[in-house]
Amino acid sequence: MNQTPMTLRGAEKLREELSYLKSVRRPEIIRDIVEAREYGDLKENSEYHAAREQQGFCEGRIQEIEAKLSNAQIIDVTKISPSSRVIFGATVSVDNLNIQEQQTYRIVGDDEADFKQNLISINSPIARGLVGKEEGDIVVIQTPGGEVKYHILKVKYI
Repeated sequence: MNQTPMTLRGAEKLREELSYLKSVRRPEIIRDIVEAREYGDLKENSEYHAAREQQGFCEGRIQEIEAKLSNAQIIDVTKISPSSRVIFGATVSVDNLNIQEQQTYRIVGDDEADFKQNLISINSPIARGLVGKEEGDIVVIQTPGGEVKYHILKVKYI
């Protein structure tokens, strides 16, 4: 199976969620099911059916996280020798020459991406256009909104 790149922070975040689901959420749902069974007829017991549905979601998420972690190629960018080249995990400051605005992005795995927090997926058009380039380069990237011209100002590994 193919390994999926993931930052150390992303893996830690998934491990925390997995721990929460197994040690807190799963026991809560089990208690809800036991309590709902005490109400009687299970065919018409909406609390029981809701708790079982929550159990299904929780178990599905646990399996999903375990699969992601088992296929993850965890990359700790702080252990990479600094250079001016953009790679997975790098934090890149760019000047969007189309709108004359500076932006900073961190290139992360698909599961970690959150554009509102400037965490962009390695598979996004912007990240694909920046990877392999160096500080000072001007890059034209085809995005869903059209061509955007970026000047790479700074590359950091934090």
